[in-house]
Amino acid sequence: MIRTQIQLTEHQARRLRARAHERGVSLAEIIRRCVEQGLAEEAPGRGALYDRAARVVGRFSDRRGARDISGKHDRYLDEAYG
Repeated sequence: MIRTQIQLTEHQARRLRARAHERGVSLAEIIRRCVEQGLAEEAPGRGALYDRAARVVGRFSDRRGARDISGKHDRYLDEAYG
């Protein structure tokens, strides 16, 4: 393990100490668990990100009602600025 030093607010320290006491583990162990949980929740996998992006395809339209903007963006840009 790597030793590191962090600063907590009084409120955070109180809550962490209480949680450690309730679970019968050290303050360091509670902090490690919280960090691990935060890291696990932080970044969805690449597949989940792809699925999320795929669900919005075609759900939005431009002012004229076109829903194929991502597939035909060059054509629309040419019409608008060409």
